[in-house]
Amino acid sequence: MQAATRADTIMSETRKPLIGISCCTTTFGPHPFHMVGEKYILGVLQGADGLPLLIPALGTQLPLEPLLDSLDGLLFTGSPSNVEPHHYAGPDSAPGTRHDPQRDATTLPLIRAAIERGVPLLGLCRGFQEMNVAFGGSLHQRLHEVPGFIEHREDTTQPVEVQYGPAHEVRIEPGGLLDRIAGCSSAQVNSLHTQGVDRLAPGLQPEATAPDGLIEAFSVTAASNFALGVQWHPEWKVMENPFYLRIFKAFGDACRAHAARPKRTV
Repeated sequence: MQAATRADTIMSETRKPLIGISCCTTTFGPHPFHMVGEKYILGVLQGADGLPLLIPALGTQLPLEPLLDSLDGLLFTGSPSNVEPHHYAGPDSAPGTRHDPQRDATTLPLIRAAIERGVPLLGLCRGFQEMNVAFGGSLHQRLHEVPGFIEHREDTTQPVEVQYGPAHEVRIEPGGLLDRIAGCSSAQVNSLHTQGVDRLAPGLQPEATAPDGLIEAFSVTAASNFALGVQWHPEWKVMENPFYLRIFKAFGDACRAHAARPKRTV
């Protein structure tokens, strides 16, 4: 019995953590699809050294407890779509704005449940905005129309390498989670977003700000495990950017530690 227990412990400590990745929905022809950009999958596989598992956007059809029992971490991705503004009592979206209500119905409760269960999570771009909304914050829907903010959108006329290149600096708050991860007071990040934090949700701690004061990263103060959201895209060529890689490595380390925890017994 002791040998079996020891073997189980060794396996849990050495296996790659299973990391769920939030899916978006789209339609090809008459059929609905659930999909994730490859860069997020590679971020988990390479940057976090984890095993990626795609989580379909099934809303209330998705049983959260058994899912969270099986996962060692969660990555909430960016997306061409925006969180529907009724989730934060915002005004109607501008015509032509893309939404994904099935994703909203999946990710918002999943974020809250993951924090309650102590599952490590990392939110990127839309995922960062979802974290803010999930805990009661609100969003600017069109930052470029709000006085005082710099341009945070990508130039879509440029090649993708330029769009995901360094766009502006972020100042990292001293003493926070991101400070401990990065080991520096500032960093250059990409910027490909139209929306941004308006009112920061209660219980979220700013971790980095843009030159215009926009909150670009936060952590969840009540979280018992790794819980970080960033507005930029650190998954982009993560193995070539030391700052981005440190974020994914810290996330992966937290997922490995969670995988090695004593499992709940019924």
